[in-house]
Amino acid sequence: MVTLAIAIVLGGAVGSIAPPNGIRWFNRLKRPRWLTFEKLIPFVWTFVFVCAAFSAATVWERDPGSSRTWVLMGVYLLLELVTLAYNPVMQLRRSLMAGTTIGGIGFLIGLGLAIAVWSIDPIATFLLVPYLLWTRSELTPPGQWQS
Repeated sequence: MVTLAIAIVLGGAVGSIAPPNGIRWFNRLKRPRWLTFEKLIPFVWTFVFVCAAFSAATVWERDPGSSRTWVLMGVYLLLELVTLAYNPVMQLRRSLMAGTTIGGIGFLIGLGLAIAVWSIDPIATFLLVPYLLWTRSELTPPGQWQS
């Protein structure tokens, strides 16, 4: 429950950083033709974050309070912060490439975390698979979007 509460609080705090000019810039972009499910993206991200929170909770329950577990909790926190930085960074810089770079960094952190938690509990790794699949799918070359 604590991990889920942290995820929700951070999501609300970082999500409120988006600059109004950046949001207008993003909304004016011409979407690729294949992007027909944009309204579902908030639900997908909610599912992805809930799975990641349960992954963290699973790791914590397996080895509560150990130094290794605390380090992994720090990596889970870093992963969430990097993921939440995607929109604000992209909108502040008005750069899809900046968003793609942040997404790539998140994917690499998520992959490393999934590998690291496998030895603790494979279920924790499987709970990170939605994050890896979704962030991999978001690494769209910016050239497919147009101003």
